Amino acid sequence: MNQRPDTPRARGFHMPPEHAPHAATWTAWPVDDALWEGELEGVRDDMAHLVAAIARFEPVELLVRDDEARDDAHARLERLGVPHGVVRMHPAAYDDVWLRDSGPAFVLNASGDTALVDFRFDGWGGKYAAERDDHIPSLIEDVTRLPRFPIDLVMEGGAIEMGDDGTVLTTRSCLLDGVRNPGLDEAGYERALREALGATRVAWLAGGLVDDHTDGHVDTVVRFAGDDVVLCTVPDADDAVNHATLHANQRALEALRRADGSPYRVVTLPLPEDRSTWRGVRPPRSYANFCLVNGGVIVPVWDDPRDADAIAILGEVFENREVVPVLATHLVTGGGALHCVTQHQPLGGRPT
Repeated sequence: MNQRPDTPRARGFHMPPEHAPHAATWTAWPVDDALWEGELEGVRDDMAHLVAAIARFEPVELLVRDDEARDDAHARLERLGVPHGVVRMHPAAYDDVWLRDSGPAFVLNASGDTALVDFRFDGWGGKYAAERDDHIPSLIEDVTRLPRFPIDLVMEGGAIEMGDDGTVLTTRSCLLDGVRNPGLDEAGYERALREALGATRVAWLAGGLVDDHTDGHVDTVVRFAGDDVVLCTVPDADDAVNHATLHANQRALEALRRADGSPYRVVTLPLPEDRSTWRGVRPPRSYANFCLVNGGVIVPVWDDPRDADAIAILGEVFENREVVPVLATHLVTGGGALHCVTQHQPLGGRPT
């Protein structure tokens, strides 16, 4: 396939894996108690602990919607002992905090220059208001002064997982929902992801967790943990609503081969024992929704008997990183956890 002249790939850019070195992590401060259906106080507490954990390892770029959000964030982070200057706050208009999906994908070229890939964001197939969130990449462009590539494709960062070799993992349940990009098939997505992110191939998995309003984002169930290791969430035998989909993912990963023909090491992660519902749906509680930082892995925990098992598995897989658990029981009522509210910026420079 010929490269189109104005795509990131044609300009020499590609998306590195999340475990590559970071310059910073981006997120946004939660606002609007009505949006959070009465959970805002607890959500802000979860978020403060997440930001404090990330700030131990790398800078945090924090969007704040108004003076109240800025002051609340400052007060909570100060109480947690976060040093001044590690968290940089930026006034911004946004609808919600799920920057993995609404924020830009950061890409690098061979010289280490950084750019932004700006996909369209439509609130997970039009489920939620997203007009302001769709402009977050341009807001980050204003802050960073990095070049931005607008891409005419609805895409969410939580829907894709990038490996060292350019392999993208995604789910059919999300990208082929027929709503985000009507008429676009697997081959069309593969072409688009090659041009936008420098993907070498796309490996299609079945789907994600039951009741996930994202239609099954991959970052709640499957994650890369290095060049030959992939983590795969598996359900208990009696978890009937998740059993078929998650085991289909596992079989697909076990059949997947690297460029040299060798298999990946597939490491399984349990789901929490807690299957309770909130407002009639089962929140996407998952240990796979961790976020990587320089020298650490920040893991969502649920005050659940499985927390210790998941922490031990991740500690073995990420043997050179410190595993830091952060409670996400309030945050998940909004439909996601730690990875969903963060967007990593790889270490690089600004093109001259």
